[in-house]
Amino acid sequence: MQVYDYLIVGSGLFGATFAYHAKEAGKSCLVIDKRPHLGGNLYCDSVEGIHVHQYGAHIFHTANKEVWDFVNSLVPFNRYTNCPVANYKGELYNLPFNMNTFYQMWGVRTPEEAMEKVESQKLEVKSTLHGREPQNLEEQALLLVGKDIYEKLIKGYTEKQWGRPCTDLPAFIIRRLPLRFVFDNNYFNDPYQGIPIGGYNALIEKLLEGIDTRTNCDFFAHREELTAMAKTIVYTGPIDQFYSYRFGKLQYRTVRFETEILDTPNYQGNAVINYTDRETPFTRIIEHKHFESFGPAVYENPKTVVSREYSMEWQPGMEPYYPVNDERNSALYEQYKALAQEEKNVLFGGRLAEYKYYDMAPTIERALRLADKELRD
Repeated sequence: MQVYDYLIVGSGLFGATFAYHAKEAGKSCLVIDKRPHLGGNLYCDSVEGIHVHQYGAHIFHTANKEVWDFVNSLVPFNRYTNCPVANYKGELYNLPFNMNTFYQMWGVRTPEEAMEKVESQKLEVKSTLHGREPQNLEEQALLLVGKDIYEKLIKGYTEKQWGRPCTDLPAFIIRRLPLRFVFDNNYFNDPYQGIPIGGYNALIEKLLEGIDTRTNCDFFAHREELTAMAKTIVYTGPIDQFYSYRFGKLQYRTVRFETEILDTPNYQGNAVINYTDRETPFTRIIEHKHFESFGPAVYENPKTVVSREYSMEWQPGMEPYYPVNDERNSALYEQYKALAQEEKNVLFGGRLAEYKYYDMAPTIERALRLADKELRD
C-alpha cells in the first residue's frame, strides 16, 4: 500500500533538502538512511563539547544569495573563514597561493616581484614542452604555477590524494590554479561563508523537521517493501548499486580518519593544515574546534579534538568519497545514466547517484531545482 508521495533514500544534504521542499508543497515523505544517524556525511558527533565532523571537514560557501538566505532561514551561520595552511617538511605556507605564500617561499614583497618569479618559472617549463600541450597533471601544474609551488605545495599532496604519481594523472584534473597577487588568505572567492551555529546536525534537523525518518534502514535489504510504500523514489545512493552493478563497479577514492582528544586547548592554531610532502602519510590535520570557536573563546575549553586524514583506494564496504572521473569510469557512468533516464518513478540526485563531486551549496541548488521541476510537473 502506498503511504507516501516520496521515499527518499539517503538523509544527506540532497535528500534532506528535497524532503524539506516537498513537505513545504504539501507532499508526504519518508526519508531512510542505512546509517544509525541522519545527515549523511554532514553528521557531527559531540566530543568534549566540540562538534566533530565525522566524515571530514565541511565548510559552507556560496555566491548564490538565494541558497545562503535559504540555509540561514533555517539556522544561523557563524563567520568562519577558511584559511588553510600548508606544512611542507616543517615549512609553513598560507593557502591559497597569494602574496603571503610568495613572501614565505621567495621573500618577495611586491606583486611585481612575485609575478616576475612565477612567470620566469612558467617560461622555463614552457620551453621544455616545445609547443605541445601538457600530457599529464605534472606538466599542466608546472605550466600554471612553475617548479617551486608545484614541488612544495601540489605534487606530494596530489599524489597522496590520488594514490598515484602526478605523471600518471590526466592533465584535465587541474584546469587552473589561481594565483592571487594580494595578501589574502581567504580560500574561497564566494561572498558567503560559514558554519551552522550548533553544528551541521542543527541544519539537518531543521530540514527534516516534521518528516518521517528511519535510520539503520538499508534500502537494498528491504527494497520491494519500501518501494511499495511510495509513488516516487528519490535515490541518492551509488547509482551502480541501484542497478546491481550490471555494467561493473564505479571507482572512488575514500578517506580514513584517525581522531583523538588532546589535553590542550589549541593544538595547531588553525582548523585545517595540509601536509604537502609525499613522505607524511596523511594529507591533512583538522582541528575541529576552530570551525566554531574564535579568538579567546578557543581557550575556554581545555581540550581539543583533531583528525588526521588518510586518502586511500575505495573498496566495497568503505565509504565512497571522490569519484574517479577518468575515461573508464566516465564511460561506465554514462551507461548507468542511460538506464536512470528511462526510469518512470525514480529520481536520481547527489554526489553518488550522479557520480560527481559536489560542494554543499551546489548540492542544495540541484535538490531545489529537481524538487521544483518534480512538484511543478
